[in-house]
Amino acid sequence: MPTPVETGGRFTFANWEESPVGASDTVPRLAHAHVNNAFTGGISAAGTSCDYTIAYTGENVGSYSGMELVSGSLDGRKGSFVLEERGTFDAGGTVCRFEVVPGSGTGDLAGLTGSGGFTHRHGDTSVAYTFTYDPGESASR
Repeated sequence: MPTPVETGGRFTFANWEESPVGASDTVPRLAHAHVNNAFTGGISAAGTSCDYTIAYTGENVGSYSGMELVSGSLDGRKGSFVLEERGTFDAGGTVCRFEVVPGSGTGDLAGLTGSGGFTHRHGDTSVAYTFTYDPGESASR
């Protein structure tokens, strides 16, 4: 069994588009958001596509879950994969954990498994992430 690989880097986000789901003036309330991220470091992806469902349980407090399609490379291996993300947020920032959706790896990333996370503080323009993964079947070819 291969030894898991640890990598990391930074990402920036752009085009945050959020819209309410149902009533927008109540708590709890739901929202949907679409965002694009650009990753550098171990994950290199110029523009991902990510969709979140957000549950606000207070003013600037809540949790979210989403899926992010990452197309680019992982430590030089080209392909794409999907990350399932779950996080919480408050007035200070966001904490998120993510995991590769099983079977979503393509190209040199077929068979990829792994998980990671990040902590974002409001006002930061880029966010550090960590990612521990097993490159899967494609690494042994």
